[in-house]
Amino acid sequence: MATPRSAAARTATASHPRAAATWPAILAGFCATLVGLGLARFAYTPLLPAIIDAHWFDASAATYLGAANLVGYLAGALLGGPMSARWPVRGVLRAMMLATVASLAACAWPLDFAWFFGWRIVSGISGGALMVLAAPTVLAHIPPRQRGLASGLVFAGIGLGIAASGTLVPLLLRQGLGATWLGLALLALLLTALAWNGWPAAAPAPVATPHAAVARKPATGALRALTVSYSLNAVGLVPHMIFLVDFVARGLGQGLAVGAQYWVVFGLGALVGPVLSGWLADRVGFATALRIAFLLQAAALALPAFGLIGHGGLIVSSAVVGAFTPGIVPLVLGRVQELLAHHPAMQKPAWSRATTGFAVLQASGAYGMSWLLAHAGGGYALLFAVGGVAIVLALVTDIVARRLHPAG
Repeated sequence: MATPRSAAARTATASHPRAAATWPAILAGFCATLVGLGLARFAYTPLLPAIIDAHWFDASAATYLGAANLVGYLAGALLGGPMSARWPVRGVLRAMMLATVASLAACAWPLDFAWFFGWRIVSGISGGALMVLAAPTVLAHIPPRQRGLASGLVFAGIGLGIAASGTLVPLLLRQGLGATWLGLALLALLLTALAWNGWPAAAPAPVATPHAAVARKPATGALRALTVSYSLNAVGLVPHMIFLVDFVARGLGQGLAVGAQYWVVFGLGALVGPVLSGWLADRVGFATALRIAFLLQAAALALPAFGLIGHGGLIVSSAVVGAFTPGIVPLVLGRVQELLAHHPAMQKPAWSRATTGFAVLQASGAYGMSWLLAHAGGGYALLFAVGGVAIVLALVTDIVARRLHPAG
């Protein structure tokens, strides 16, 4: 008679080929986040001081161009679902990666503000669509108990893009700004080719849900609170994400080279952050991991807000916020799937709404902080303080929501 253990072993062995087949999909998702966000968005941060110094645009215009990507990201988050409903998702993902390549190449020629602004919008649209579609497409082929780590591996592409931009951009800048943009476009094209055949043709058929589970109502209150917390978290990421290099280079007067070093620290944190977040969530649950993330981010933002950046304070702050810039994403996506475990058809729309809320407040925060930096007297410390308050509000929202909706 077969024991339960031996039956489980046979099941695992039988499913091994499918598990092995998921790795090309994970690699494709990794490349998508690396191209759509790691390069298209975050490479702009170390480029910002160089764009100003080369007189491509003045400081105010260059900062607003950085926020243009976030506006496009909002549009992409809204359009990703409808595009995948009309066309095969694999084709949409490929097209968005190619659009990112085109946007990076076009930025090598700053013909005027409108040209540059338009292509930064395009890069944002493609990044938003990739964020909405890539991970759910991949995770549909991953066993539930492994989705935390798999999701972390997909979003680690963002961190690698940040780390690569911090090391690659200063090297490329020796050849000029135009060559830097073309180099980033070439790298994005190579990654697009690497991901091309890795995308699954279609999601597997959903597993039948027991009748008792169908009768269970979705945790709509908890989902709304999660979207609010995730959106507030987006505001907390803006100071480091957009202004870190400029803060070190011009605010602290330490120059672009030192600013790029801090961006590398930020990128190294972002590289390991999603994987560590996914690993933690697989062990303590996505809900608990989210609270830990909020607490750590609030502490990290308090350091520069209160001027506590000596003796490695700014290094710690950059590494922690860098880790959760992509690391918060698999936690929220996993929490959405937890809350809608018995309603799989609702998961993608709920994730799209959460991504849209994130994009709205991130774009609003970017433009608002750009205005504060130009017109308010608080300088960079004020920006970090605003970001810290937003993270605290995200944590409070989560605590209150769980008291009101304990089932969620």
